[in-house]
Amino acid sequence: LRRQDNPALQAARAAGGAIIPVYIHDEAGEGDWAPGGASRWWLHGSLAALASDLEADGSRLILRRGPAETVLPELIRQTGAVRVYWNRRYEPAVVSRDRKIKAALKAAGTEVRSYNAALLFEPHEVRNQAGQPFKVFTPFWRHCLNLPMAEPLSPVTDPASPAPAAWPESETLDEWRLRPTIPWDGGLAETWQPGEAGAQRQLGKFVEEAMAAYADRRNLPGVAGTSRLSPHLHFGEIGPRQIWAAVKAVGESRGVFPPGKGAQVFLSEVGWREFAHHLLHHFPTTPAEPLREEFAAFPWRPDPSGHLRRTWQRGLTGYPIVDAGMRELWRTGWMHNRVRMIVASFLVKHLRLPWQEGAKWFWDTLVDADLANNTLGWQWSAGCGADAAPYFRIFAPVLQGQKFDAAGDYVRRWVPELAALPNDWIHQPWAAPAEVRRRAGVVLGENYPAPMVDHPTARGEALEAFKALRRT
Repeated sequence: LRRQDNPALQAARAAGGAIIPVYIHDEAGEGDWAPGGASRWWLHGSLAALASDLEADGSRLILRRGPAETVLPELIRQTGAVRVYWNRRYEPAVVSRDRKIKAALKAAGTEVRSYNAALLFEPHEVRNQAGQPFKVFTPFWRHCLNLPMAEPLSPVTDPASPAPAAWPESETLDEWRLRPTIPWDGGLAETWQPGEAGAQRQLGKFVEEAMAAYADRRNLPGVAGTSRLSPHLHFGEIGPRQIWAAVKAVGESRGVFPPGKGAQVFLSEVGWREFAHHLLHHFPTTPAEPLREEFAAFPWRPDPSGHLRRTWQRGLTGYPIVDAGMRELWRTGWMHNRVRMIVASFLVKHLRLPWQEGAKWFWDTLVDADLANNTLGWQWSAGCGADAAPYFRIFAPVLQGQKFDAAGDYVRRWVPELAALPNDWIHQPWAAPAEVRRRAGVVLGENYPAPMVDHPTARGEALEAFKALRRT
């Protein structure tokens, strides 16, 4: 959803003739993974921004809703179009749908071409020496760094294209009702600017202000140490080639690439995104099933009433760093990556609830909900995916908070009822002396919950469950 570095759009311009930009909203074509609430909110803003940008170019964005395999041929019939160009997506259901559409259009005599605008490398082209997909990140990324790296397309200096003799009818964004009817999205609007301009602004801000210290600050949720480009990448408002080129430009100005450890670590995170898509392509059932098949028999804890799951979702676990993350997610549609690992570990190892439950909640609440990244992250945390954290690695929430939020800034922002606690107790209010809690106005069980599980006990039960799995 951008104009620059858009290979499909530039190929259409190169072919000559009138161009009709179109977006088809086909939720059924997404299979089991239609956009969640936060993604729908972002999509509305992103499409509105793109429509405005195209109008400034003398063009317009046509919106249609329904099954793409019927909507697109009908639009071709209405307009007399002879060529169709699009940028590829990589979710399994979408790949299957688009393959069928391409075959049908070609059979009907329409020229069809698709392009890679979303990744540095096509997933099917990256294989190890045995011709198999990679399952470990380090050799995958080492291999990728030895492949030719495509440059972003040159900016279009004259973006206007000939308009068609008559524009086809378009639906309106308001008709699609992508935004919530109950206004829970105020925090999203305060936090984000969907669209290509917002993506470019965020990239520039990160490169100038945070990239140099990224290696040291990326794990600290209380500071602005990450790029926050993930939703812009997911919606195609910016591409990884553009990010790579921006970092490379800094390196060229200094005569070295990458320009420092921060830039090197940041580019490796771009690599993790590539790895996530690589895995999704080669193992398309992993959004619902563990890559390590033995984990299908893991003895998850029953939660028939959903009480454990809802307590986690609402940020009322009694562990401040976990609760801060879940509340940041609900308020802003985003969560710091270090905290994502902490809250995921808590769900699957302290509560012993299925990782799929966490993946579904993230899918509905994250503005950057991406099937490849979401799947990789949750299977990593559960220990059942590629290059995953061992199941016996169980994050201790108190220690994680003390290590990565030592001054308690992150917890104080998102769990304000604990704000007056001293640093020594901010991550374990139940352990604070009664007088300390009294002065801070913290009353466990009233204005902040006691821990819903005991860490040593939960850890021991999780390890026993893992041992039982290994014995089966």
